[in-house]
Amino acid sequence: MTFLALGLILLSAVLHAVWNLLVKKASSAPHFILLGTLLVSLLWGPVAMCFHGDEVSTLGLPQWGVLLASALINLVYLRTLMRGYAASDLSVVYPVARGSAPLLVTVAAVVVLGERLSLMSALGGLTIVVGVFLIAGGPRLWKGSGAADRKNTAARGIAWGMGVGTCVASYTVVDAYAITVLHVPPLLVMYFACVLRLPFLLPFALRDVEGLTRSLRSHWRAGLAFAMLAPLTYVLVLNAVKLAPLSQVAPAREVSMLFAALLGGRLLGEADSALRLVGAGCIATGVVVLAMA
Repeated sequence: MTFLALGLILLSAVLHAVWNLLVKKASSAPHFILLGTLLVSLLWGPVAMCFHGDEVSTLGLPQWGVLLASALINLVYLRTLMRGYAASDLSVVYPVARGSAPLLVTVAAVVVLGERLSLMSALGGLTIVVGVFLIAGGPRLWKGSGAADRKNTAARGIAWGMGVGTCVASYTVVDAYAITVLHVPPLLVMYFACVLRLPFLLPFALRDVEGLTRSLRSHWRAGLAFAMLAPLTYVLVLNAVKLAPLSQVAPAREVSMLFAALLGGRLLGEADSALRLVGAGCIATGVVVLAMA
């Protein structure tokens, strides 16, 4: 892997953790998803049309169907992410979400498709489980010690994180199908997966104009940063894939778990930051091992 590719991946990982921090801070805003979606559409629409505007007219029913599916899955993903961050800590939800997606794919491959579990896959899965155990409280779970509210926060975060991970695994498969099988440019997949969410978000927002106005006034800066950073992380990874094999890029991205754990502990003052940082490191290592299996 070249230093440029590694630099792009590390920058993407930092920005991904940062925009999740922004979502965490805005998790109480009722219409933040709509705000972010509108701003992404406005900011990235000209970019998408500049590079691929002439290809939009060539999209057929299968392509639009898959793009709509991606939009709906992404909508569920964002709502689950927001509710997870409202219920628990960034340093719990984020690493569990990032780590559970490849773990769930591995389990499904064994249970549903009958694939054989290799030693590397088993070690990777076990390492992820250990990481989740540490994030949940580690040895204190066996001893029954520790504040009850802290345990409940961790338990809620793990549950929501697993839900987010399921959504990530789902939209990853759908987007990959759109790009590799239906040959939709990645930038258009990102853009239309955003734009096609609007018809499902606007009716609810228009019923609560007062809440929408409050969200716009209070969180427009966070929404603008989200609109710039979330798609940018995706673009950076796509450029890294051009410079290095996907088998190297995908595992390297998981360093974002460590950044999220650090941000949660340092900036948000979340509890058990050291233990959760170790747990996030275990989950990231497990994901890398799964990718190498």
